Amino acid sequence: MLLRITMLLAASLLLAGCHTIAGFGKDVRSAGQAIERAAQ
Repeated sequence: MLLRITMLLAASLLLAGCHTIAGFGKDVRSAGQAIERAAQ
C-alpha cells in the first residue's frame, strides 16, 4: 500500500514538474530515492 502511494506521488511529481530534460532527470532521481526509502 505504501509503495503504491509512493509511486503515485512520484508519478504526479514527474508529470507536474518536468519542463526540461534536466528537470526530468532530477524528477526521476528523486522518485527513485523515494521508492528506495519506502522499500526500507
